[in-house]
Amino acid sequence: MTKEEIIKAIEEMSVLELSELVKALEERFGISAAAPVAMMAAAPAAGAPEVAEEEEKTEFDVVLKSVGASKINVIKVVREITSLGLKEAKELVDSAPKPVKEGVSKEEAEEIKKKLEEAGAEVEIK
Repeated sequence: MTKEEIIKAIEEMSVLELSELVKALEERFGISAAAPVAMMAAAPAAGAPEVAEEEEKTEFDVVLKSVGASKINVIKVVREITSLGLKEAKELVDSAPKPVKEGVSKEEAEEIKKKLEEAGAEVEIK
C-alpha cells in the first residue's frame, strides 16, 4: 500500500473512525499523540525558569501598514512579491494593515520592505 493510498483511505473516514484509528495506533506502537502537547503546556506551569537570553529571531513578517498615494504601484509590487492575482492583491492592499509575506528571512523581509516603500507604501517588519 502506498502513502497516497493510505492518505486516500484516511480522507474517506468519518471522525469517529479516525479517532478509533488514532487509539489503535497509540496502542500498537506504545505512543500517545497528546503527550508532547500536554508536556509542553505543563512545563511553563511547573515554574520552569525563564530563559535569560532571547533567541535571535530568524523569521519575519512583512506588514503593509498603509498604501500611500500610489495605490496602483503598491498593488503591482504586492503581485510581484506574492504571485497573487490582480483581484487578490488589490484586496490585500485595500485591507491594510495586513501581512504581505510571513515567515521570511531578515534579508528577504528587508528587500520586500524596500520594494514596497519605493512604490509609496508604509511597511513594518515584525
